[in-house]
Amino acid sequence: MSAFEAPGSRAAVEEGDAFTPRFDAAGLIACIAVDAQDGRVLMLAHMNAASLARTLETGEAWYWSRSRGELWHKGATSGQIQRVVEMRTDCDQDALLITVAVGGDGGCCHTGRRACFYRAVVPDAANGRIALRPVPE
Repeated sequence: MSAFEAPGSRAAVEEGDAFTPRFDAAGLIACIAVDAQDGRVLMLAHMNAASLARTLETGEAWYWSRSRGELWHKGATSGQIQRVVEMRTDCDQDALLITVAVGGDGGCCHTGRRACFYRAVVPDAANGRIALRPVPE
């Protein structure tokens, strides 16, 4: 499976039963990964047609690394393999949500944290700026 059907009419995309992912101009689709155990948002990454096909074929998360310009098998070096429990698409099929069981130490962020979303964006009125505040793991 390397090619996906082109999206059809709006009604077909929104109400039909055909999976027709809508990749952006760069050939990518956003994918949010959440932990199957507790529903915590772990990360946001991108997939291209090849990584999406490989994810569907293997049952493990594959992404497209925009910084390296290559396919990325999540956890191949860290042991944090993401086994896909469920994949969903949004109403217009231009974003994916995958529920994953994470291997290894259960983390996913390259900083060593469990999740990539470890800071909150907050107003800092005292200093007249927007600041980042750590959130509990």
